[in-house]
Amino acid sequence: MNPISPLFEKIDLSIEKKMDLIEHSYLRYAVRAMLACLFLTLGTGIAFAVAIKAEHLAPGSGKFFYAFMFSWSLVMILYMNAELGTSNMLYMTVGVYRKRIGIGNAAKILFSCILFNLIGGVIFAYLMSLTGPFLDMHANQYLIDSISSKLDKPTLQILVEAMFANIVVNIAVLASMRMKDDAGKVMAIVFIIFIFAFLGYEHVIANFPAFSLAFFISKGTMASMTVGSVAHNLIFAFIGNYIGGGLVMGLVYAWLNNSKSRYVD
Repeated sequence: MNPISPLFEKIDLSIEKKMDLIEHSYLRYAVRAMLACLFLTLGTGIAFAVAIKAEHLAPGSGKFFYAFMFSWSLVMILYMNAELGTSNMLYMTVGVYRKRIGIGNAAKILFSCILFNLIGGVIFAYLMSLTGPFLDMHANQYLIDSISSKLDKPTLQILVEAMFANIVVNIAVLASMRMKDDAGKVMAIVFIIFIFAFLGYEHVIANFPAFSLAFFISKGTMASMTVGSVAHNLIFAFIGNYIGGGLVMGLVYAWLNNSKSRYVD
């Protein structure tokens, strides 16, 4: 019998909890998925607000402060037990490979999570756009320009950046599962997520509130924001995120740990 690593025991338990919740209370699962984008919206909002202030004080520093503040989004998501689509790409792929969940149920959990992440992202971004720091479009030009640059990226760039983004996210998720000290977990999450946030890589779920916030702030006047450009970004970010989180981190590590060797994670 193959040895089971403590890490994959935790992953199996998480998969069982997700299956149990979605089977017995779909509404509660949906709310947990919406809450993930509440925390992402808060993280995105404070990240852009701090970056805008930093750019006024020290031009060129905005990106650094954006990445640092945005990283706290995942801390909130993990500690508040919210459901994030990009980490579920790993969980569901591992679950199918290890025969802990069927493909149909895995797809139901993953796409339900992403759907309600999207709904939460739109709702909470709209509400945030009504708050003081985001009422003036011109004061938020840094945010508008940042989103425009995302929407202008070519397909291959989105795909590759999304792959790296979800490799980073799931490294943070797995690292936090292996750590017992809360201070260590928080530091690990913040500094790992900083990698993709600073490099400006594409995360399909994070783009839900970011795109929505830019749309509501600009009142739909952004020339670069069309149905086609948004769909193009989200579709290829989703594919790249799945490659990175589901295949590179999920499937590869599940295969590495399907071994009779004592060398397991």
